Amino acid sequence: MRELTKGSPAKVIMTFALPIIFGNLLQQLYNLADGKIVSTYVGTKAFAAVGATAVIANLIIGFVNGVTQGFGIPVSRCFGAGDYKNMRRYVAGSFIMTVMMTLILTVGALLGIEGLLHILETPADIMEQSLQYIRIIIMGTVFIALYNYSANILRAVGESRIPLLCLAVAVVLNIFLDILFVHTFSMGLAGAAHATNIAQCIAGVLCMAYLLLKFRELVPKGEEWQVQGRKYQEMTIFGISLGMMSCFVSIGTVIFQTAVNRLGTKIVTAHIAARRIEELTNVPMLCTGMAMTTYASQNLGAGEYGRIKKGINQAFVIVLIQGVIFTAFCWIFGHPLIRWITSSKDSYIIDTAYRYLTRNTSFYFVLGPLFVLRCSLQGLEHKVIPVASSILELVLKVVSTIWIVPVLGYTGVIYTEPIIWIFMTLMLIGGYVRALKQINVAERVKVESARTDDKGR
Repeated sequence: MRELTKGSPAKVIMTFALPIIFGNLLQQLYNLADGKIVSTYVGTKAFAAVGATAVIANLIIGFVNGVTQGFGIPVSRCFGAGDYKNMRRYVAGSFIMTVMMTLILTVGALLGIEGLLHILETPADIMEQSLQYIRIIIMGTVFIALYNYSANILRAVGESRIPLLCLAVAVVLNIFLDILFVHTFSMGLAGAAHATNIAQCIAGVLCMAYLLLKFRELVPKGEEWQVQGRKYQEMTIFGISLGMMSCFVSIGTVIFQTAVNRLGTKIVTAHIAARRIEELTNVPMLCTGMAMTTYASQNLGAGEYGRIKKGINQAFVIVLIQGVIFTAFCWIFGHPLIRWITSSKDSYIIDTAYRYLTRNTSFYFVLGPLFVLRCSLQGLEHKVIPVASSILELVLKVVSTIWIVPVLGYTGVIYTEPIIWIFMTLMLIGGYVRALKQINVAERVKVESARTDDKGR
């Protein structure tokens, strides 16, 4: 377990964030490899089918990750305060609630997936393949939940390396199984989906086993498993807050995908390729933001208010540097990456994808601070503004889907998200200013209390 309440803020943030960054990069690189394998051995339409369902898979994964990350906030706070007994109570409660959530989510998704694909206006020529693929992925939700629960509990107490190692094993296994099932056994998209589920299962089992064997301080005992209404209510608020925040973002993306789907299979292919690269290059900013949830929460529990402000300011600098580097990367290497991912020589697909990629990444100077602000506010237990910003994103994507894209075509798709990022960041800045006032008040109270104690002695 690692305390984030001591040492240089920038150093501990990046030390904690780096394994998360590498883990997410591995996952995104796998997605690229998976797309390459599918496009090479099954075809371009199969690649489009995977991409058309990616928004739904991301919705499920994002919700599960958000909820379990939310469960980890009180765990992190108790760890920062040195309250290990209550920390284990929260670990127990979060496990029970994760199991319940997984059952409900899996059954609901399986029942509604076909109708959802029709609502999304998935092109008819890829509908059958899309449905086959996403159904298998949904059946693996239990493995997604197992890994994310274990990983987020470990991260809550400052351990971000083990989830990375477990994910690395899974990614290597996934690529091997992809080639085996898709190419050698000719299982098509079903083979790619089964490979993903098996690899996710291995990651979850390894991560949970490490938690149980090496982090005995986290394992609940006896009465610590008993249901405590107040703690469950608190976890529900945190879990639903982060889960719905992720869910609103993903729902907006799902709805927005309908606007893309209406533009035809070539546009869908180009959009998916560009999104894969974009998602890969914004990982460092996203994960630095994710690290700020644990950083802010631990320091809040420890009463290190000045350290919270200093850490957030230094995180802004970190993500701005990351944004400049990866924006330049996309402008320079965009074309060859798109050709490699799509296995296509169609200049229309390649040029369309490049246009989306370069215009979006040029706004990373807005996106990076957005991640830091949103996650820091969650760690400081300010839940309303981050969720409200996600609702704003959802509303603006619906507006774009209905009115903007039908008029401007793919140009409307390209500029929708950068405009949304600007509005969200402005809202989050307002939330941070209010949180900052509360931090300053708490800091003054702490100083005055320390002075009083000194006088008493």
